[in-house]
Amino acid sequence: MFDVAAERYDRFMGTYAAPLAPQFADFAGVTAVDPSEPFVAAARERHPGVDIRRAAAEELPFVDDEFDAALAQLVVHFMTDPVAGLQEMARVTRPGGVVAACVWDHGGGRGPLNLFWDAARELEPSVHDESDLAGAREGHLAQLFEQAGLREVEDGAIAVTVEHPTFDEWWEPFTLGVGPAGGHAARLDPADRDRLRERCRELQPGEPFTVTAQAWAVRGRV
Repeated sequence: MFDVAAERYDRFMGTYAAPLAPQFADFAGVTAVDPSEPFVAAARERHPGVDIRRAAAEELPFVDDEFDAALAQLVVHFMTDPVAGLQEMARVTRPGGVVAACVWDHGGGRGPLNLFWDAARELEPSVHDESDLAGAREGHLAQLFEQAGLREVEDGAIAVTVEHPTFDEWWEPFTLGVGPAGGHAARLDPADRDRLRERCRELQPGEPFTVTAQAWAVRGRV
């Protein structure tokens, strides 16, 4: 799902993740970590001298109380065990420190991939979209924080707006096989993929167009 070149992720989700990052950092007051080898390699190349390691959230390679804060941007959705992952983030954060996470509001229909999944469901009602991912519905991310034992849990929402100059510029990243949406498009035969593309085109408001995406954001203290 995410074992792809970092450049592909940049073209697929980076458009939205980049403007989300500073707002999330402001919301949480902290910085963060990743499990994909291509992403780790790209991050090391872009940020020489920074300690960047490959590890799953559920098993972080750090000692207890090592950091003032830990955050996960667009990661909790894909943790194998979200509560265990958040507990690990808390473990490596000093007492009183902040743990924060944000995930797209796929459950409320306000994520950046909304139009794609709307069109996909029209053509295939049984399609498995991203609305049931961990934290994707309102209040669920805060529940996971509480289950992980974090205290003073606060939740909120962050929105970003991205302008797409053309439909083709918006559509092309879905052909790169990144994430559940890219995986769905890749599994379709060429004719069905063309139908999906054209239905998405019909649902777009014209060119250029903007997409406003909302992320649920939660922070808590250790």
